[in-house]
Amino acid sequence: MSISRRKFIESATLALVGMAAGGKVSAATVSSRDQNDPAFRTAVSSGNGIPGVYKLGDFELQSGEVIPEARLSYATHGTLNADHTNVIVYGTWYSGRHSDNAAMIGEGRALDPTRYFIIVPDMFGNGLSSSPSNTSEAAYPEGFPLVTVYDNVEAQYRLLRDHFAVEHVELVTGFSMSAQQAFHWGALHSGFVERIAPVCGSSKTSTHNWLFLEGVKQALIADPTWETEPGPGLRAFSTVYASWFASQSFYREGLHLGMFGEPLPSMAEFLERVTAHFGSFDPRDLLAMLATWQAADLSAHSRFQGDWQKALGAITATAVVMPCSHDLYFPPEDNEIEVSMMPSARLEVIPSIWGHLAGGPGYASDGIEFVEKQLQGLLKN
Repeated sequence: MSISRRKFIESATLALVGMAAGGKVSAATVSSRDQNDPAFRTAVSSGNGIPGVYKLGDFELQSGEVIPEARLSYATHGTLNADHTNVIVYGTWYSGRHSDNAAMIGEGRALDPTRYFIIVPDMFGNGLSSSPSNTSEAAYPEGFPLVTVYDNVEAQYRLLRDHFAVEHVELVTGFSMSAQQAFHWGALHSGFVERIAPVCGSSKTSTHNWLFLEGVKQALIADPTWETEPGPGLRAFSTVYASWFASQSFYREGLHLGMFGEPLPSMAEFLERVTAHFGSFDPRDLLAMLATWQAADLSAHSRFQGDWQKALGAITATAVVMPCSHDLYFPPEDNEIEVSMMPSARLEVIPSIWGHLAGGPGYASDGIEFVEKQLQGLLKN
């Protein structure tokens, strides 16, 4: 890593620590990307779960390519009961790490660690699980391979089955890309999973969503030094991303100036905060996660042979699908179509102008309250 890039990440980290007052990003989130660092483990275990790393060995991907000595980072909350049946899986999303999920976990809440053993697996590419930034470049002369949502779910399944000896999961839930994981869990492991609750995500990345993602990707890589020196490409990436993660009404009402827990004086300062967040990731990791998002397709599996209706019909778990009314990535209309093809699902639309962010932990109080109520009701059934 170049000196200037290291300095940028350090400054980005300081900016992110300032976001902690807003509840989304904590100091523990950005203090270290290495789970073997004692400082990281101490910070995370203090309130963001107990971290661990599961060694998958040479992990074969859906494409046939292999990640050598693959690792799956995760955190756990609560205690596994004697018969290993009180399990909830709550995955991470684009540019999320397991400590971010802690905002939705707590005693007396739906995701209650005094009742459930909650496993928060890190997605491949997020810098904690196997990613371009922590895998030898020599292993991939043509670049880090595509990791699909299916690949993520299969790695998580191995963690549950082989490491924790879990035979039954009460609930798989998740926001955004981990909502995509929840759909995949339901289709691949219907007898293993009792319930799923995808929040602000779809079973298949739509053409429109794919096009947005291609736009932010091209904004980043148009910068000739994007891999080594943060600059115009990262700022362009962050600006375009920010224009879509919330609704027009959100910006019209000026909510962006308060979303980080303190009043910001200008749009420029807001965009600086957003850029600091993405700047805390290796840009190669940003592209690896983005590729997973673009490729998400529940039907792209040998079991379903591209038959989307068959794939959705395979989800026999009880499902509550929660889009946001103003989500520009995953509009409710897409989920409405999906729910119509799922045998035991219902649609519950989050009424919030926070758009996509409404489903994420630590941002919109109206979204959090809505999701919390739906999860509590689902777990009672």
